[in-house]
Amino acid sequence: MREHAIWPGNPYPLGATWDGSGVNFALFSEHAEKVELCLFDPKGRREIARIPLPERTDLVWHGYLPQVRPGQLYGYRVHGPYQPEAGHRFNPNKLLLDPYARAIDGQIKWSDAHFGYKIGHRRDDLSFDRRDSAAGMPKCRVIDAAFTWGDDRPPKTSWHETVIYELHVKGFTQLNKLLPPPLRGTYAGLASEPVIEHLKHLGVTAVELMPVHAFVDDRHLVEKGLRNYWGYNTLGYFAPEARYAAGEEIGEFKSMVKTLHAAGIEVILDVVYNHTAEGNHLGPTLSFRGIDNAAYYRLFGRDPRYCMDYTGCGNTLNMMHPRVLQLIMDSLRYWVLEMHVDGFRFDLASALARELHEVDKLGAFFDIIHQDPVLSRVKLIAEPWDLGEGGYQVGNFPVGWTEWNGRYRDVMRDYWRGEGGLIGEFATRLTGSSDLYAHSGRRPYASINFITCHDGFTLRDLVSYNDKHNEANGEGNRDGESHNRAWNCGVEGETELRAINTLRARQQRNLLATLIFSQGVPMIASGDEFGRSQGGNNNTYCQDNALNWLKWEGEDADHELFEFAAACLRLRREHPVLRRRHFFQGRYLHGTEVKDIHWLKPNGSDMTNQEWEHHYARCLGVYLVGTAIGETDLRGRRIEDDDCLLLFNAHHEPLSFVLPKRNGNDATWTAQLDTARPDGLALRKRFSGGQSYPLMARSFVLLLLPREAA
Repeated sequence: MREHAIWPGNPYPLGATWDGSGVNFALFSEHAEKVELCLFDPKGRREIARIPLPERTDLVWHGYLPQVRPGQLYGYRVHGPYQPEAGHRFNPNKLLLDPYARAIDGQIKWSDAHFGYKIGHRRDDLSFDRRDSAAGMPKCRVIDAAFTWGDDRPPKTSWHETVIYELHVKGFTQLNKLLPPPLRGTYAGLASEPVIEHLKHLGVTAVELMPVHAFVDDRHLVEKGLRNYWGYNTLGYFAPEARYAAGEEIGEFKSMVKTLHAAGIEVILDVVYNHTAEGNHLGPTLSFRGIDNAAYYRLFGRDPRYCMDYTGCGNTLNMMHPRVLQLIMDSLRYWVLEMHVDGFRFDLASALARELHEVDKLGAFFDIIHQDPVLSRVKLIAEPWDLGEGGYQVGNFPVGWTEWNGRYRDVMRDYWRGEGGLIGEFATRLTGSSDLYAHSGRRPYASINFITCHDGFTLRDLVSYNDKHNEANGEGNRDGESHNRAWNCGVEGETELRAINTLRARQQRNLLATLIFSQGVPMIASGDEFGRSQGGNNNTYCQDNALNWLKWEGEDADHELFEFAAACLRLRREHPVLRRRHFFQGRYLHGTEVKDIHWLKPNGSDMTNQEWEHHYARCLGVYLVGTAIGETDLRGRRIEDDDCLLLFNAHHEPLSFVLPKRNGNDATWTAQLDTARPDGLALRKRFSGGQSYPLMARSFVLLLLPREAA
């Protein structure tokens, strides 16, 4: 091997840092006895140097190589005790990825050599494996971070004006024939003109990217010919996933962000800081486990041989260790300051809040973010649950955080499939879930409302299947959620029965319209606006194929539904009464005889307290008074709007709904949307106050009363 002169270097910053003359390498390991830096040839096949890091400062091993340049491939070998029963799993035969690597080249070529113990040995993971794993390991790459951002500015869309579109970078554009083949399924493809036109026409303000941190395809999936398509199997918290790049991934990712920003679209990352790709105590040794297992992972106190698993993925990062907290905070700041992203959605965020065992919403993680001058100003979204005891924490996250509202999802699904006794909770969820968020001083936009997401049925499948059909995943249909709150409209799966398909199309419009016109932040799952189906598979995490990829054209692309969704979002954008910053008060405003909201029965009269409890009630009118918003704009001017009437009928029979008058005024209501129509768009037919509107079975209607007419 080639000899390299190495200087002491510095313990900060962690990772490999190019300064224009050479590279500083720094790696934290509390319990290591020796750390070797391994350099590789340009193709990553041959180890050309193995250099002990000469210095250790504050538990950080470091050294500086003046002759190394960007593009250099590297990894680490870390020496220390192999004592699984004490939580230590050092094995210098295993090449390890740098937790702070900015770029990772190649994919794992799985073999038994990736495991620190002898697979099949009678002592299981207490044994010690001496095979070298370097040949099958990806390699870290030194980068030059220079990029010309120009006048890039984050859109900083206000929360109450935000519309989120959850997408998978590859699946979103893989089948888009308007793009050159090399750009399909890439960061560059996402930033292309046809795709941005689609997003702008639909009316979304932010894309939420499913994990783009470098991740690993699980060995058991690869051996079955499958992939970890969703990407919730992170191994590199600073490195963008290279498989989504048409060229050099870092520059391409930055260009994507810059282009989306220029179009007024924010970029939110779905991030997985709760666990890593190394699994439980029987998992591979790829990075953290071999660098310092006892520091990076939550281990059982009585038997540190085993990982504590609050995630269902085998391990949980040790948020109680200051260096692990630093890793996460450094990663988050890097993506904001260097990559210019606008926010984060935290997968299984309750796991990050666990101090000892209980979920603590005032845990160190949240305290640090709350006071951080960078991170406290970006969009923060929690998936407010994990798999541990007490992990369901919807409504319990601190001020400054928004949450995926699982209670909203469940109630809206149940209401539109015809469940009774839900009118009261339906109204609460529709108006921003004040029961969950108002008590802590949060606003309606703390609720990220969603009907579907990547995990579970698509919108079309939600109205086409009662049961999951996950046989393609190779787990005997045992995986995935079994209680989906779905209704197939009378036939399981695809059918040629016209009446069933007509009802399914209407139900999709009902659910989309309800989502878009609920107070809070709507999140649309990619493809729902096109009626995308997964054939009833509600757990497509391992399907990197056409089952997951968005179909942009042909019979599988419902362009009429797309135009309906765009029309709904356009109305939401044009009418501030549909996207309020504050909760409704439901009482007369000071000095006036005007309420900001009325709850109406089909006969046009107000709901009584007793009627909220009626099990049979499935129809409701919601009258939003545009002149009683009670808010001002940034210049202090009072915000006023047209009056808006939302009519919901989840009953299987039509009803006549008497339209309200406005202060005794017979001004005219104009129907804007009616999901009973095939396109969902009303004919702008006018109705006088006191006149009945023919509200069809299982339908939604939106009417407007101009404020000048009120």
